[in-house]
Amino acid sequence: MTQDRDPAREPDPVGGRDSAGGRDKASERDSARDETLAEAFWSVARQLRETSAKTLAPWDINPSQLRALRVLARHGAMRLTELSEHLHIAPRSATEVVDALESRGLVRRSPDPDDRRATLVEVTEHGLGVLEAIRGTEAGRVFGRLSQADRSQLARILRQLSG
Repeated sequence: MTQDRDPAREPDPVGGRDSAGGRDKASERDSARDETLAEAFWSVARQLRETSAKTLAPWDINPSQLRALRVLARHGAMRLTELSEHLHIAPRSATEVVDALESRGLVRRSPDPDDRRATLVEVTEHGLGVLEAIRGTEAGRVFGRLSQADRSQLARILRQLSG
């Protein structure tokens, strides 16, 4: 027995809708998968925030300070205005972050040799050591369940999404 096909319900391969304007089954499944993927992503993001507080507690560092340390370690000495641009925060907030890090000996300020009115900020050896210790702890708490291959693949995917 042959089934009668309703031409008004034929899928539109481009728009993901059938010719009567409804969504076809494949589009609905893709949409559901995308929603599930987004939910999983935000669940991991929440987990990262929660474990970050636990991870940073022994060093008395908050996430903003950790981000500043990472930027300085990656890019080297820079002016506070440049650091604030990297962190996407106001220059005043960058000053507060650097003040807190400097009070712990994790960064130091020095005169800018190119402009005596400006100051450079750089990570100290102690700051690099703390950053390395945090990096190992942080990665282990959240990503420790993944193989090295999975971590590499996840890093590649996240770079692709952020770029």
